Parts: sequence; C-alpha cells; structure tokens
Amino acid sequence: MVVSDDQKLQIQQATDIVRLIGEQVALRPKGKELAGLCPFHDDKNPSMSVSPQKQIFHCFVCGTGGDAYGWMMKY
Repeated sequence: MVVSDDQKLQIQQATDIVRLIGEQVALRPKGKELAGLCPFHDDKNPSMSVSPQKQIFHCFVCGTGGDAYGWMMKY
C-alpha cells in the first residue's frame, strides 16, 4: 500500500506528538515545551525537548529529532 504525501500530512496533523512520545517517556513542562529523558542514549538528565506548537522533538545531547514519523521510525 502506497501512502500519498497528502495522506502523510493528514496523519501527521492528526497526531499529537506530546501524547505519542508521552506514552513512552515521562515529560515535564519546561517553558513552552516539555522535557524528558532521551531513550536513544544513556540519559541521566532530561535532554530531550518536545514542542507541542511545532509538533517536533529534539535531543540536545545526541542530536536525535524529528516529527511524529521520525519518532515512530527511531523508537
């Protein structure tokens, strides 16, 4: 089954990245964003940021980041 770019965009817009990531990582408010321990490296301090406005995530230690699709592919 081939998914069109329009369908991918619709799925991405319908997905709440905070809820998606929050199912796997405990997130805490940090300003306008949320922070949590990055599951992609041995993280002891919350270095991963999740932006509800931009619907993206980014780890400031290992550099992993992306949108909801990126999270699902990496996790």
